[in-house]
Amino acid sequence: YIIMFAWYFLHLCVNLHINVEMFSMEKKVYKNRIRVVLADKMVTKTYLAEQLGVSKMTISRWCTNTTQPSAPQLIEISQILQCDLKDLYEPFE
Repeated sequence: YIIMFAWYFLHLCVNLHINVEMFSMEKKVYKNRIRVVLADKMVTKTYLAEQLGVSKMTISRWCTNTTQPSAPQLIEISQILQCDLKDLYEPFE
């Protein structure tokens, strides 16, 4: 019985692993265009950082797409830069 249980358990684990891989979706990663919009509007990273109450390093990380702002922060950025929200990110490929 132990051998049958071990075989069944192993078989179940392998099947679950395969099913998880089959149904797992690739995580979509978006890239923002904050750096581009800042340049177009001739606004400095320092100004944006002061308006948002974050550090210049945070803005730099957003501009290099190392990290991403939250959705509320993106909305606030669009208001500060007086641009459409969809101008701040690239569409998914």
